[in-house]
Amino acid sequence: MIEKQTGRQIKRLRTDNGLEFSSGEFNKFCKDEGIVRHHTVRHTPQQNGVAERMNRNLLERARCMLSNAGLGKDFWAEATSMACYLVNLSPSTTIEYKTPKEVWSGTPADYSDLKVFGCTAYMHVNEGKLEPRTKKCIFLGYATGVKGYGLWYFDPKSQRFFISRDVTFDESAFLNVKKESTISLGTREEPESSKKVVSETIDESEPSTFKEAIQSDNSERWKEGILGVEDARYKACLVAKGYSQVPGVDFNDVFSPVVKHSSIRVLLAFVAMHDLELEQLDVKTTFLHGELEEQISIHQPEGFVVEGKEGHVCLVTKYLYCLKQSPRQWYKRFDSFMKKIGYFRSKYDNCVYFRKLDDGSFVYLLLYVDDMLIEAKEMEQINQLKTQLRGEFEMKDLGATKRILGIEIERDRKGLSPQNEKEKGYMLYVPYTSAVGCLMYAMICTRPDISHAVSVVSRFMSNPGREHWQEIKWILRYLIAGKLHYNMHVVALSTTKAKYMAVTKAVKEAIWLQGLYRESSTNDEVIVVFCDSQSVIHLTKDQMHHERTKHIDVRFHFIKDTIAQGTVMVKKIGTEDNLADMLTKSLPVKKFEHCLDLVGVFDG
Repeated sequence: MIEKQTGRQIKRLRTDNGLEFSSGEFNKFCKDEGIVRHHTVRHTPQQNGVAERMNRNLLERARCMLSNAGLGKDFWAEATSMACYLVNLSPSTTIEYKTPKEVWSGTPADYSDLKVFGCTAYMHVNEGKLEPRTKKCIFLGYATGVKGYGLWYFDPKSQRFFISRDVTFDESAFLNVKKESTISLGTREEPESSKKVVSETIDESEPSTFKEAIQSDNSERWKEGILGVEDARYKACLVAKGYSQVPGVDFNDVFSPVVKHSSIRVLLAFVAMHDLELEQLDVKTTFLHGELEEQISIHQPEGFVVEGKEGHVCLVTKYLYCLKQSPRQWYKRFDSFMKKIGYFRSKYDNCVYFRKLDDGSFVYLLLYVDDMLIEAKEMEQINQLKTQLRGEFEMKDLGATKRILGIEIERDRKGLSPQNEKEKGYMLYVPYTSAVGCLMYAMICTRPDISHAVSVVSRFMSNPGREHWQEIKWILRYLIAGKLHYNMHVVALSTTKAKYMAVTKAVKEAIWLQGLYRESSTNDEVIVVFCDSQSVIHLTKDQMHHERTKHIDVRFHFIKDTIAQGTVMVKKIGTEDNLADMLTKSLPVKKFEHCLDLVGVFDG
């Protein structure tokens, strides 16, 4: 076949010592055709590694398809044939991401007719005027040499294999032949261990609707949860159909701010620097605390429909979850209360509140939807604020801060060590784009040391390859073993311009941080921004316009006015002390460890 299809002759054939390859007839055929034979040594499959690896891959795919379709081992041949068919349609790195079919035939692979192996198929038949027009079958692959589908017609009285062209598929449904089949090869029943696993999985799944909850085995417990009886395992919540709200009619503004990650890091720095107390609170039924401003009606909740008044609606007296404006109204209510008890809202972060006490110390509160962080010099001051909050809202006291926004806080009174341990384990089981997103979150929150690596792997999210996954795994292994990075949206024509724009953004961030800090401090020290480019430093101080830099956007030149006013100072930093290098380039191990030591995250 190969000689006829490609015009090339087989000169050498390498096989194992299987009887099908060692028979006298086959050896005579090879000798007559001039084909040189190579055999592997007994019990040494690695000498024919390519074929052995493909055999393993085919069997892995076959087992997966049989398991997914609920079919027994009787269909192993069909599953293996289908696996081979799919391999020939799958891109491979060894042939530059082309498919074997494309390399063999020169035509690209066609995926329009792919069906799920083992799915339910309805074969169209015409056996009489009053007879059914279809037979319910199982799809077992594609027939060779015929443009049709291979189907298994399952019936206790008649079990036959058909090839048909006129077939309708239901790829979401599968016939469980393991339980129902009476094939003569033996009755196949699902193992008790599998039944137990499936049973436990079903029992542990939570219902998503009222009907599912009432029809479940724990319906009485769910009824209690719906009526308001507190149980950690059986919680129910009435939600509105916010997707049906009309902008301008049912709601107007919906934006609700949350505390910035930079503000959280500043707060943690205060705590570590001054050995302050740090406590955490959680608001129960957060969005129910908002003050209603519109007239909102909802249908009577399922299970609470008043007999004889089925067509009536309910008038909402409190904001519900899933209403568009609920988060904003909660924030407005909380903001009003904090101002009422004497706290000021930061001008630099709308979710940072502070109050100056008589002894000159401050109490801080940070809000992220329903999570709160409270920082103060003494626990008495924190407890006083907790009492005020509990008097207004239903609160849950979480005690000393252990975890906030996925960041685990470890404290030994000598400092704070933010961690992301749970996220590191979770990242191992998510798709590529989700893994990159998780790594970015870890980078922004607690791990600046992976900034450059994450910036590289994030460039391939639309079409990741095997080598990109290897890089993701490398980063995860690095995280398990042991400053917000902006990408420019402007093409720089020189390194000077690129660094000039980077310094401008650094100055903007520094001014914001200084403003946040000065609200609770009288420190008027000048901000020092370090840069490793002498030409950039001269450019920030020079008011002249030069031929090579006149094209730089005016918005980046505000740094010159800032420096002239004495707000910021830009200084030269040597390469050996420039910790920002680990954020922008690949470094040798020694230099990388030195940078980690400079930012205080290297633990040896």
